[in-house]
Amino acid sequence: MQNRSYWDLVFGRELAEIDPDVARLIEFEEERQARKIILIPSESYCPKPIREALGSVFNNVYA
Repeated sequence: MQNRSYWDLVFGRELAEIDPDVARLIEFEEERQARKIILIPSESYCPKPIREALGSVFNNVYA
């Protein structure tokens, strides 16, 4: 294994590198939702820019 800092090992890796199974499940779910019409009014599809913002560094702020 290369000499990598703790920060790189924990925070600097992509999900697909850490847990490829979960990354594939997310991809499958994105495809499923894109191909299926959901007729339940209480359910909604979150736009990609919103999902990106929710997964950004702004999510690191906590009280």
